[in-house]
Amino acid sequence: MFDTVRKHQKLLQLVLMLFIVPSFVMFGISSYSGFMDKETDLVKVNGKPITAQEVDNAAKRQAERVGGNMQIAQSLQFRQAILNELLQQRILGFAVINLRLQVGKEALIKSLQGIPQIRALYRQDGSFDDARFKQLLASNGLNEEQFYASQAFDLKIGQFVNSVARTELATPKLSEIVSTLYETERQVQSLAFDAKDYLNKVNPSQDELQAFYNANAKLFESPEYVDVEYIVLKADPKEDAKVFSDKADQFANITYDQSDSLKPAADKLRLSIQSQKGLTRGGVAGLAKDHPLANPKVMQSLFSDEAIKNKRNTEAVQTAPGVFVSARVITFHPAQIMPYKDVAAEVKRQVSQRSAEKLAVAAAAERYNILEKDPKSSAGFANPIWVSRNKPANLIGPALDDVMSINPDKFPAVVSVNNPGVGTTLYRVDQVRQPTGVDAKIHKAQAQQIQALGAQSEFASFMAYWRDAAGVKVINPLKPLSSGSGS
Repeated sequence: MFDTVRKHQKLLQLVLMLFIVPSFVMFGISSYSGFMDKETDLVKVNGKPITAQEVDNAAKRQAERVGGNMQIAQSLQFRQAILNELLQQRILGFAVINLRLQVGKEALIKSLQGIPQIRALYRQDGSFDDARFKQLLASNGLNEEQFYASQAFDLKIGQFVNSVARTELATPKLSEIVSTLYETERQVQSLAFDAKDYLNKVNPSQDELQAFYNANAKLFESPEYVDVEYIVLKADPKEDAKVFSDKADQFANITYDQSDSLKPAADKLRLSIQSQKGLTRGGVAGLAKDHPLANPKVMQSLFSDEAIKNKRNTEAVQTAPGVFVSARVITFHPAQIMPYKDVAAEVKRQVSQRSAEKLAVAAAAERYNILEKDPKSSAGFANPIWVSRNKPANLIGPALDDVMSINPDKFPAVVSVNNPGVGTTLYRVDQVRQPTGVDAKIHKAQAQQIQALGAQSEFASFMAYWRDAAGVKVINPLKPLSSGSGS
């Protein structure tokens, strides 16, 4: 979350990204310093509760604001996210009040002028339409005093969080140490023992092949797949946005309410029902990336129990701006073990590969034991190359870690790195040096990464401090609506 703080410098996009919206949209000062009548308390901040009813109302407003349906607002996961953001909002509000932060008039005016609805109230001659302004506030249940107070409060919190986001940590020495470690080079030679080089030495018997098939039948299982039908609602560029929004609502509601068929939605909105066979969890080869059935959420829904066992329509999913899709499973084909005769060639390939790999690993171990006694011997190794963490060449993962972690006092030294499925590679390291030229861009990027990590830690401590200061106390867990919690 703090990366977003540093990148955007906006409270409304970071700390409260799921919940806080401009105060213009029904969130006045009471959202911070006034609370509802006592109901089922979930959490208390400075002795004042956040209730289940409050969370449910906020979830509904947020779902409506982002164009979601009420199913989303009623889900426990969504409501829990709303509760988390409300809690964070209250903690920050407590901190602002506790510190008695002030906002200058010029800063407030500048902030107000950034609100599109406010800018729209200025006439062509530059005068401000005060009557329309008051009417707009009244339609949102606010008076001028509440509105200005809420805007000032938003601004205080924004400035408060941003002041932490801009905190510079004194880490130049640490940055210099890390950069030096990443730039230090070592001379390396490699000697690979690959399974492919030993395949001509293996010849598994029929009994070995059959035994491997019997013991590893799941390796030769055809994947489950489904045959599906689906409908797609696309926005017409010439169509009014409100009209399409209404259609999208109908699309979502009909496919959900009449979940045993796509036909009602297709007939109502004049959509064609399309079909696709052989759809696995990995998709279908040849489908374009922007194809509705290539969407991960659609795929996940199609392989859910609701879709497979109950044959229900999937929820309406927005796969792209102005594109909604709903699908249903027509036929489910479960995974099946393929007969030995159909996979005999693959069985032999796998058994041969594994046997060859064992030979390669054994040969590498034998050579490693010899080199441990005489590490100066470089016979058979490839030409030496210089590598560093910034310029690893073809060394990745454990190979690079092992090579770079050898104590220079032990040079020349040899390390053995296993490559599962391939074999083993030996690396001989005999020299270390500092580079003659340093890449300033890489050095700067590393310093920024170290700065960001330190800032994340500082921001976490900052929030933890104010959480303790506000006396946050969890009273009751948030419960699913079906269990009788407020709605």
